[in-house]
Amino acid sequence: MTFNPRLRRIGDRLVGPGQPVYVIGEIGINHNGDLRTALALIEAAKTAGMDAVKFQKRTPEVCTPRDQWELERDTPWGRMTYIEYRRRVEFGADEYRQIDDYCREVGIDWFASPWDVESIDFLGGYNPPAYKVASASLTDDALLRALRATGQTVILSTGMSTPEQIRHAVEVVGSRNIVLLHATSTYPCPPEQLNLRMVNTLEAEYPNVPIGYSGHEVGLQSTLCAVALGACMVERHITLDRSMWGSDQAASVEPEGMRRLVRDIRVIETALGDGVKQVYDGELGPMKKLRRVAGVVADAASGVA
Repeated sequence: MTFNPRLRRIGDRLVGPGQPVYVIGEIGINHNGDLRTALALIEAAKTAGMDAVKFQKRTPEVCTPRDQWELERDTPWGRMTYIEYRRRVEFGADEYRQIDDYCREVGIDWFASPWDVESIDFLGGYNPPAYKVASASLTDDALLRALRATGQTVILSTGMSTPEQIRHAVEVVGSRNIVLLHATSTYPCPPEQLNLRMVNTLEAEYPNVPIGYSGHEVGLQSTLCAVALGACMVERHITLDRSMWGSDQAASVEPEGMRRLVRDIRVIETALGDGVKQVYDGELGPMKKLRRVAGVVADAASGVA
């Protein structure tokens, strides 16, 4: 197949302009270390019509600064050190094997954001269709180089980053296999910080890179607006209940919201059309009834009005 610089492959799907919006449910660590919750979220995302679910994978001893290990915090499982908490919410090989099996069973893509090179190696055992770079990892060149070496599509979130940092990350990963997501890393994000026109700014700067949107706001309106502006991929955090414990829950979408989000994205896709003006069959009746003067008619042979 001829390489199209504006399209990327994720599993059996093409992602980019002219393709259906690829919708990702970001589970992250909203499962709170409970596999049953993770599987229920996968089921909810599939039922809603989402294309993929995404997790986060860390090696706690690598990703947690050493001076924070012994800091204590209150958790649903009692008071514990921060490193104990990070280990508590991290899934291992057994959980990911069951996640992989279940996603194959119900027919939904899954992948994760690795936060360290060791986690890339771990995830590679499941042959994910893509990898995600969290905004916080955009400046981690070693991680980016290791992701490039996988040869898989890399989805790069651009929150908390300057244009120069984004440009550098694209150079490190390479533009042929990336999708860029506009994001603002405030949880939840107020409307005045969403800056949705960045979707178009990124499209102009990276014309051969698919541009999407990763939202952390409350509500669905602004995510739908990003689709109307041209985002070809959408990512939203998902949860079973926004009142659950965890820092990402408040900016997450519950099952009914997931269903409405996918439904409305598909309506917008259809409504955007192709930008070519025409008279539709449904207009012929009103035209006959309401228009008194026929107006200028184009000459079919010459094309001149």
